[in-house]
Amino acid sequence: MKEVIVYQIDSFTKEKFKGNPAGVVLNAENMTSEEMQLIARELNNSETAFVFRPDNPQENFDYHVRYFTPTTEVPSCGHATIAALYAKAQEDQLDSCTITIKTQIGILPIHIERENNDYLITMTQGKFELSPVFDASMTQKIVLALGLTMDDLDEKCPVQIASTGHSKVMIGIKSNMTLRHLVPDLTTLTKLSKEIGCNGYFVFTFDTNEKEILTNGRMFAPAIGITEDPVTGNANGPLGGYFIQNKIIETTDDIFEFTGKQGEAINRIGKVKVRVSVKDNQPDIISITGNAVGVFRTTMDLK
Repeated sequence: MKEVIVYQIDSFTKEKFKGNPAGVVLNAENMTSEEMQLIARELNNSETAFVFRPDNPQENFDYHVRYFTPTTEVPSCGHATIAALYAKAQEDQLDSCTITIKTQIGILPIHIERENNDYLITMTQGKFELSPVFDASMTQKIVLALGLTMDDLDEKCPVQIASTGHSKVMIGIKSNMTLRHLVPDLTTLTKLSKEIGCNGYFVFTFDTNEKEILTNGRMFAPAIGITEDPVTGNANGPLGGYFIQNKIIETTDDIFEFTGKQGEAINRIGKVKVRVSVKDNQPDIISITGNAVGVFRTTMDLK
C-alpha cells in the first residue's frame, strides 16, 4: 500500500476559498503517471502538482515536479508551483531558502521567504517567447469565440501568443465591465486551440480603478479541461514580457514590476506580483510572487 500526503492550497491569496486552488502531492516518488492523472481528476482543480525527489542524488536539482489538469499533463503551472512549494515549506517547516525544481520546461529556482511563520513564494519562470501577431482573420475568430467584438479590443495590444513555458493568447480589451460579463464559446475555443497550437486565452484590461493594480484578467483553457482558471501565473508572468517587448509599457529601468488581479468574475480574487528584468530593452528573466493559504492536508492510500 502506498500512502501519499495530499494538500489543497489556494494560491495568490491569504483568504481561504479565494485565489486559485491547486492540489499538491508531496511524496509522489512511487506513483505512476496513471495514478497522478486519476488523483488530479479526483481533486478536480485546474492543476495538481506532484513533487518527488530525483532518482539520482547526483542530479543538480532538489525536486522533480509534474503537473496534471483533470484531463492531461501540462509542462508547467504557476499557481500549482506556488502551492507545491508552500505545502513543502509548511510540511518541513523550512526557513527562507531557494529550492530548484525540475519541470518539463527546465530547472527553475523557487525562492521561499519565511515571514512570521508563513511563506511568500517566488517562481522564476521559463524563457520568454512571443509569437507573431495573428492575422486579421484568426484574430477575428478568437475575438468572436470569446464573445467579444473587434471594437472591444485595446488598439495598443496585439493579439498574439506569449509564453514562459506554457503559452497563452494575449487579448487586451478596453473595459473591465466587458471583461466581467464575458461568455466565451468554449467549444469554438477548443477547436481554435488545435489550429493555433495554444490552449489558453488570457483576456486582460488596464481598466482597473485601483492604483496598485495594473491589470484585471480572465483565463480560459477548455481544450485542457479548464473552463476558467481563477488566477494564472503562466498568463500574468508572460504578460509582463509582452508589455515590454511590444513597448506597450515604456520603462527606462532594468526592472519592470506590476500586480495583476484575476478571478473577480468567479468570486476567486487573487493577485500576482510580476517582475521582469529588462536587458537591451527586451524582457529577460520573468518571475512571479504569490501568497498562499492551506485549505486541508490529508493522506491518501493508493491500493
